[in-house]
Amino acid sequence: MTPRLVAAAAILDSLGAPRQVLAARRSAPEKLAGRWELPGGKVEPGEAPEAALHRELAEELGVRVRVGPILAAADGGDWPILDGLAMRVWLAELISAGGEASSPLAPQPLPQPLQDHDEVRWLKAEDMLDVDWLAPDIPIARALQAHVRA
Repeated sequence: MTPRLVAAAAILDSLGAPRQVLAARRSAPEKLAGRWELPGGKVEPGEAPEAALHRELAEELGVRVRVGPILAAADGGDWPILDGLAMRVWLAELISAGGEASSPLAPQPLPQPLQDHDEVRWLKAEDMLDVDWLAPDIPIARALQAHVRA
């Protein structure tokens, strides 16, 4: 049986020369609250994965993004995550978002959490593993850390 797909975005400050990644802290459900993840959500039946990505980002953070390449797992496919789900991660950059500039180094709008999250934060490569990621997201965070450092 094919696992249900989750579409997520590694929102970078720049697709061409990334220095930061946007992470979101879960507020629900209770078993995930307080842990960090990439924004996104489940692909609905009959929905294209990239369409689900845009829908979820609008619902969760009120943002629009430019989608770049997929950040594939070591086997070249999707990332295995909680509850037998598989996550496809796209690199992306903001097109529009509310909020204030979040970093004097690279001013970026800081989206406001709207649903399922209570905080969002721009993370530099060296800070990438300083937040309490959901366990299945740690390999993804490490891959992003390497990508941002490259």
